[in-house]
Amino acid sequence: MESPDPSFRRRLLTEALTVLAADAQTQVTWLVRHAVMTDEIALDFDHSFRMAETLVAEGQLARGVMADLQEIDVILSGMNGGENADRWTRDALSTDEGWALARRLARRVLVAELGDWQQPLPAISVIQ
Repeated sequence: MESPDPSFRRRLLTEALTVLAADAQTQVTWLVRHAVMTDEIALDFDHSFRMAETLVAEGQLARGVMADLQEIDVILSGMNGGENADRWTRDALSTDEGWALARRLARRVLVAELGDWQQPLPAISVIQ
């Protein structure tokens, strides 16, 4: 199978970071609009993060943002598990420190890459 071109992979990462960087109420509105659960924010980041090293190698992403991306990955991964179910509610987006830290890091990456963290939230198609 042929891999997607670098600009497509970069767009996926940018879109995932844009949703992660949005304020909590905007995230909730996005989740409701697309009828998806809170974990979709983390899943989208995880899928795109897996391509980050390749993007760096291709010159599509600055190496300097990798530390922040890795920290986001550690934060979101650390929120997994049944004992953390309360961290995956829509209310937790505005109250949980892990979400707040991931949001700040995502904003920092977007500023470094695009000059501004506020980007239009992506539309998604969900196959059910």
